[in-house]
Amino acid sequence: MSDTITQQAEPAIDRVLKKFAAGDPALFEDMADSIDFRIDHYRDELDVSWQVASNKAEMAELLQRLGVEVFPKGTQALDISTRALGDDWYQTRFEQRYFYAVRQRMVESVTHIISHQQDGRMDFFRETVTNVVNI
Repeated sequence: MSDTITQQAEPAIDRVLKKFAAGDPALFEDMADSIDFRIDHYRDELDVSWQVASNKAEMAELLQRLGVEVFPKGTQALDISTRALGDDWYQTRFEQRYFYAVRQRMVESVTHIISHQQDGRMDFFRETVTNVVNI
């Protein structure tokens, strides 16, 4: 029963984002073996077709490439706000600050994420990057 309470108090998406910001590879523990993962960008002309994964091996490759091309100095989570939608679906607003390799400067961005978890592990992730603002 306490596991259920813990999962309800902190959904898998929150654990994954916190570990991502900390550079903690244990984030894979909070992901299902089969994951439906994609990042989209609102009004951005960058090729993000590679920001898709369907399993942990593809996720590892994607995260490695993100580390080189987007977050070479990591990221700082400024805010993670998650709202339960029911039936293990969640809506998350993720605000972060990072050195953006594409622009070679510090930026802040806000993303919106819809996620699902099964058995306490994230199995669906859709992120829409709404803005990337130079600071």
